[in-house]
Amino acid sequence: MELVLKRTYHAGGTNGGLFYNGTKVCPTIELPWKENQRRISCIPEGKYVLQKRTSLRFGRHLLVKDVPGRSYILIHAFNHALRESKGCIAPVTVCTGEGQGNFSRAALQRLLDIVYPALDRGETVLLTIQKEKHE
Repeated sequence: MELVLKRTYHAGGTNGGLFYNGTKVCPTIELPWKENQRRISCIPEGKYVLQKRTSLRFGRHLLVKDVPGRSYILIHAFNHALRESKGCIAPVTVCTGEGQGNFSRAALQRLLDIVYPALDRGETVLLTIQKEKHE
């Protein structure tokens, strides 16, 4: 299974769209691009393996594996990247500004409903992150 995250970069945060089989699952928000600096930048474009993860703080969510120079990059719920993220990706129901959105928990649940069954079947789930191409 492959998910594609198409990003648009802004000074105040990175907004994106997460797609599966060409259909948009949800918008996403992240920190702005700052050369992959820990805790203040989104992660580089590329292809990553996703893994199930559960914690007391975030509940059920996803781990983005093998990010160069980074660790514990997660896909979890938050609504304001600059205030709540240290480099992670948040699915949201609607983007409300640069790196901001609403109803992240609902969007995360939609994503987990797609990804967790594939992982339970033993499938590899890939996340491809790329810049949105404007025509």
